[in-house]
Amino acid sequence: MGFIKAFAGALGGTFANEWLDYLMPKSDLPNTALIFPAVAVGTNAGRGENTKGSENVITNGSKILVPENTCLITIQDGAITGCVAEPGGYIFSSDDPNSKSFFSGGGLLASTFGASWDKFKFGGQASSKQTAIYVNLREIPDNKFGTTDPVRWMDNYFESQVGGVLRGSYTLKVIDPILLVKNFVPPSYLLPNAPVFDMQDMENEYCTQLHTDVVSQLSQSLQNYASEKARENNNLSSIESIKSDTIGLAKAISNAVEESYQWRSTKGLEIVKVNIVGFDYDEDTKKLLAEFQQDDKDIRRLKRMGEVYSENPAAIAAAGTISAMDNASKNGNGAMMGFMGMNVMQQAGGSVMSYAQQQAPQMQQQAPQMQPQMQPQATAGAVQATVAPDSTVAPTDAQVPTQPAAPSAPSEDPYAKLTEMKKLLDSGVITQADFDAVKSKLLGI
Repeated sequence: MGFIKAFAGALGGTFANEWLDYLMPKSDLPNTALIFPAVAVGTNAGRGENTKGSENVITNGSKILVPENTCLITIQDGAITGCVAEPGGYIFSSDDPNSKSFFSGGGLLASTFGASWDKFKFGGQASSKQTAIYVNLREIPDNKFGTTDPVRWMDNYFESQVGGVLRGSYTLKVIDPILLVKNFVPPSYLLPNAPVFDMQDMENEYCTQLHTDVVSQLSQSLQNYASEKARENNNLSSIESIKSDTIGLAKAISNAVEESYQWRSTKGLEIVKVNIVGFDYDEDTKKLLAEFQQDDKDIRRLKRMGEVYSENPAAIAAAGTISAMDNASKNGNGAMMGFMGMNVMQQAGGSVMSYAQQQAPQMQQQAPQMQPQMQPQATAGAVQATVAPDSTVAPTDAQVPTQPAAPSAPSEDPYAKLTEMKKLLDSGVITQADFDAVKSKLLGI
């Protein structure tokens, strides 16, 4: 007893003329329909035109169509007697020994619910009357969910809890129609002339329960998602990707729901996509985001993650300023100019500032040593020039020339220095106020 495959694919050609009466799914089904009955199409065995359907009961010799992405299941007294997932036309036969009750359709479905068929198939002698229903194997979209209270989770990037009120929808897919019918769909949807099991029917308590399962696992799902993103993206914030990563978030929610409610293993259902359409941050998260937006991202990463400063653009410029300070310390007047960038180093992170602080005492000690060493020789030469070699009279105070001032270091080109400081300003190492202060000092304004 079972089905004999008459043809593959859509109804057409010769079979369209021969099959005056057959069963198929309704034509006006919503795309959110999960379970729906077969309806009769044709002349109703010559007893007049019938396009609105009758009882979805097939008998010996009945012809039935199985469209793409649809699974036909026959039931007797609550037990599954047949399952067809290969698209095509079939004839139901209760007495043909060559007929089969199970057509897996190959591919993933064959391995997914073949074991379920062996476990739940009808074990006795089936009668010649069967109830025929269809299971939608397409993705079922727009299953809405939302929260009234904030959902919170730990974000590795902010090193703090974040959260808010979420609104969105998930896409559902049947991966095992036998498990779905046997363990989840209530008997009232498996009878002749049963209503359509629509996932958008809010009066259907079974649909409501699925949505409740999803909402109850949102916090754990988002926590798992944030941890996974932290490993993949070097601690980037999960908030930055939660609204766009439909597949990654769906995987996290599906795994959390499976762990708690066993959708895949007992109901044959899986969440394949999740869309977040609204995410209203709670007050704590808003304050946290505002604080982080005021900080420079590169400097914050340097402080928090301990990056080598040479890999950071801002730190590279800061390191260049430290080098300029080292060079300036070797020039008497230039040393002071070198120290003007000390406060700038605070913006480049603790490691760079520590280096500057370590170098400051050394540069201060070096500055006095840069005084000219020619002063004693110049004084002695001047005395010798005013006293005759054979004179025995000691020179008076009037005869001793005054000591000349030490030669000053060559002055630095203020425009070159301004050019250098402008580069530091453009790279973000110093502020506009720092630049204006240097400019006023160099130009005397």
